[in-house]
This record gives sequence, C-alpha cells and structure tokens, in this order.
Amino acid sequence: MKKLLVVLLLVFSIFTFAAVKNPDTIVDVTIGEPDTLDPHQAYDTASGEVIFNVYDNLIEYKGSSLSEFLPRLAEKWEIDGNTVKFKIRKGVKFHSGNELTPYDVEYTFKRALIGNPGGGPIWMLYEVFFGDYFSLKSAVKGLTGHSWSELVNPETKEPVNDEAKQILLDFYDKYIDSKVTVDGDWVVFHLAAPKVYFLNIIAQGSSWGAILDSKAAMGLGLWDGKKDGWWKFHDWKKEDSPLYAKEIGSGPYELVEWDRTQQKVTLKAFEGYWRGPAKIKNVVIWGVDEWSTRKAMLEKGEADIAAVPAQYLSQIKGNPDLEIIEGLPTVSVTTLNFNWQVKADSPYIGSGKLDGQGVPTTFFADKNVRLAFIYSFDYKKMIDEVLDGYGELVPTALPKGFLGYDENLPKPKFDLAEATKYFKRAYRGQLWRKGFKMTILYNTGNAARQKSAELLADSLKKINPKFQAEVRGVQWPTFLDARKNGKMPLYILGWLADYPDPNNFIYTFYDSKGDYGSYYGEKYAEFASKPQAFFGGKSLDEMIEEAASLTDPKVREEIYIKVQEFVIREGLGVPLYQPVGVRVHRKWLKGWYPNSIRPGDDYYHYYKSDK
Repeated sequence: MKKLLVVLLLVFSIFTFAAVKNPDTIVDVTIGEPDTLDPHQAYDTASGEVIFNVYDNLIEYKGSSLSEFLPRLAEKWEIDGNTVKFKIRKGVKFHSGNELTPYDVEYTFKRALIGNPGGGPIWMLYEVFFGDYFSLKSAVKGLTGHSWSELVNPETKEPVNDEAKQILLDFYDKYIDSKVTVDGDWVVFHLAAPKVYFLNIIAQGSSWGAILDSKAAMGLGLWDGKKDGWWKFHDWKKEDSPLYAKEIGSGPYELVEWDRTQQKVTLKAFEGYWRGPAKIKNVVIWGVDEWSTRKAMLEKGEADIAAVPAQYLSQIKGNPDLEIIEGLPTVSVTTLNFNWQVKADSPYIGSGKLDGQGVPTTFFADKNVRLAFIYSFDYKKMIDEVLDGYGELVPTALPKGFLGYDENLPKPKFDLAEATKYFKRAYRGQLWRKGFKMTILYNTGNAARQKSAELLADSLKKINPKFQAEVRGVQWPTFLDARKNGKMPLYILGWLADYPDPNNFIYTFYDSKGDYGSYYGEKYAEFASKPQAFFGGKSLDEMIEEAASLTDPKVREEIYIKVQEFVIREGLGVPLYQPVGVRVHRKWLKGWYPNSIRPGDDYYHYYKSDK
C-alpha cells in the first residue's frame, strides 16, 4: 500500500499509564499528516489509517490472519471462477443517515475505475477486472485503438468530436458497466480471471475498497452515476476532489476536522454504527514531527499514543507501565529508489548538468551510477546503530516470507572500493573529475529516513569530496508531490503490502507501470519494456506480468527469482532493510491486536482500563 509515512512497526506506539486519563479519548501523536482522504486517491499509511476508521469495506481480515476473512458490509460471499458475489448487509447507515444499498457498492467500484488517478491505488482493480491493462488510459487504448488524448480534449475534458464521444459511451457500456453489477441483494464482480488475492485487495485496510455513500458523493459533485459525461471525472488532482478533506463513509468514526495548519485529524464515534458505538468516543491523530515534543506530551499524559523511531526506543525501555511486544512479522520494506529521468525544472538537481554543480536529468539511467550508489550505503550501520537491530537485510524489495524470496540471492553490501570503481566508470570518467550536487529529501520527523539519507551523503563525500548531497526535510504531502511530479532524483521510502502476494512488491517496484516503477521516468519505461537476452528475448515487464498471471506457485517462484537476479545485476534500486516488528503501548490500552497489513490503529476495538 501504501507509501509508509512512518516505517511500519519501527515507529512505535506508546500509551501513558497511571490513573487512566480521559478514558473516552485517545490522542495519537505521530509524524506528518494524511496526503488525502479520498479513498480512490489515498495510497499512503497516514491517509489509510483515517480511512480505515471512517469507512467500512465489504470484508475484513480475521484478527491477525492475512488469509482468513470475516464479513463486514457483506454478510457472505461466493466465488465461482471469475465471478465473485457479495450479499450486502441490510440496516447499515452511512454517517449522512442514508442507508447502505447494493448500488452504493456498485457505484463505489465504478467510480474507482472511472476516476483512476495517476499514481493512485486503482491499478489493482484494473489488474483483476481487465487482466492485461493496469489503468483506464491503457484499457481505452488497448480496447478501442485510440489513445485518451485522441478522444478527450485535455483542456475542456470533453470528447474531441461526436465519434470520440460514441467510442467513450461504448467503452463504458462494454467495459465499465459490465464489471460490477447488482442482482437483488447481491453485488457481482466479474473478474478477467480468477485471482487468489482478490479478497485481500478489497478487504478492510485497503482504502480503495472502502464503500462510499453514493447519494452523498453525487451531492458533493463526484461522478453522477451516468454514462454520459463519465470521462469528465477521470484523473482529478487530489486537491480538486470533494473528498480531499471530507468523508462519506459508514465506519465506526466520523471525521470532525482535519486541521492542516496543525496536522491534526479529529474523529468522533458514530453513534449510529451498525455494530454498536465505539467505546472510545474521541480520537485525535496529531502530526507532531519533533520527537522531543512527542515524548514530552507523552510523559505529561497529554498524548496516549506516540510515534517512537527505533533509535529512541531505549529511552522508554524499562518502564514497568509499558508493554513491549517484539518479533512481530512485517510485510514491508524500505528502499532507495532511482529516478531515471528527473523533470528538468526540478529544484533538487542543481544545474541539471554534469558540471560539478548539479546532475543531469538522466543521471540514474547510467548503470554505473546506480551500482556506485548501492555500494555507497552502510547497511550494517543503518540496521545496528540507527534501527538498534530492528531490521534485517534482504536481497531485493521482496520481503522475507513471500513466495520467490531466496536467501541464496546476494544481498546488498557496503563497499567503498566497489563504489569508487563504478563512479570512475560513469560518464567515461567525467563524473569522477567534475563531481556532482543534488538534494535528497526526507519527510520531516522521520528520523530513520533522515539518518539513511545522511549516511548516504557522508559516504559519497568520503568517496570523493566533489560528491555533494544536501539532505533536506519537507512535509509528508510535499515529499509525495515531489515524487509524483518526478522532481526527486532519488528517494528513500517504505512500502507496506496491499495484499500478501509477491506481485504486490515485484510489480510495484520493477514493472514500469507499477506504483514505484512508473515514477522512475520514461527512460526506465523504455528499459523495462525492452527485450532482454537474460529473459530469452522477453522484457522485464513481460516477465513480471507473466508471473502474476500464473497459478502454479513453483513456476511463479522460478520467474520471481529470475527477475530478482536481473534487478540485482542492473542495480534497479536497493532495499535498505526490512523492519523487524515491535509494538509498544501502555498497559492500560486494551483491545489492540497485530495485523501486519493494517495501515494504522483500529480504534474501534480499543478501550482504556487500569485493570
């Protein structure tokens, strides 16, 4: 899922424990704030945590399991090949007072397919509904023979002519309207092929599976549910969505306010919730980026939950009022990623030239540069000293425990001599002679990412004093926007699984259409789609997509291992660590349970007690 605002389970939740203070309220001081509250735009854990608590999905995970499910808005479901049916629960009220109907479910998923914002999570729905296409634009191109720009005027968002309009209307009838249908109390999903992870994709915790109040949505100016004009609702900027800072859910909590100036989200319990009102009546999720401030609030009892980076964990160990749970499984990884074609107007590449005052826009399209950077990072120091041992090294962006993970694959290593060798090879020696300048961003308050960037910058300077990397902190939404707009030459970011299948990591990071791969630039897209002798004439993209389409685990595993061998050889980014899970909370907190794929806390199950 999900770009991780705070490295999963390496940022710890703390609950103060003395006499129980404010038993009806939880104050959760964390790092940063949501990127957006629109479920079809949100693709980060800060946004996902809020959405998790104000919306309901059709099904939910059973406790800590990632393979067993319980009913939520669906009372039951049936799977028959490509067809998945859900019987929709009666008597559920949205926060507006409107009653949930099967149409709300149908509307939700069609709105997702139509909206399909660039860089968002809806590619997963396209994968299961369309098979060969991972976005609306690619589906339109492949199924009609016309590109989106040939059909729709980008300025007016209207068809360019009557013929184009008819093509779009026909596309809706044939390819959008047919994917999700209502049959009495049932909603029927028509998949392109059986997918073992379809239920995972839409389960609670997946923002893109959150069910919208269709009447409220239309009232706010979202898609009106009609085929005529559906194209006007495609690929809105996040700030243009009426759901950017609003919610129209049926979940256990309602949004009271999102105060952007204070990075503070306030929720209140929904008294009409179909499972009964939450015990905790008020929740404040507050982005307090300075650890010292969070710690002070915690110690004074002004906060119940605080984000604690791993390097500060020792400061709270030994407190008898805290429960510390270690060794929890994780389904996340933190990686160093390279942009092969930075936008020319980026403020983070200096002069934009190989002149010692910047880097070219295609700096990381050079394999020697990528491998040099990979050898320049001190992985052991990061894990042992910064994370205090709460991390482990893995060969690629595929976490340990997933199909295709292979301990025999070489893991990244810190080797300044090797780094020097590759830097001297890059640009025929000009890079070594002239040096470079660039800026590495991290999201303010994320001490682990800050230290990662500083470790890299320090190593680069040791290799060659002319290698200058400025490390700069920015707010989380600013960081995500810089990534989305192709402005960062490289970045450190975490990824929490959307669903527990290797495709969610291999496709995400290495396919040119994946959530990370699509931001590596056009040069990377050209590379990933180019036939490779290493793959017997197939491209990297083709190999990844073939593995996703197969059902035989052994064959899939062989392909994933082959793909990873290529990734390592070519230096297509590098994992810095897979976090080792630790949970810390005050002993007065009751109701917490682990689930490694959940984007944050499930406040509905919480209550406070000193017993």
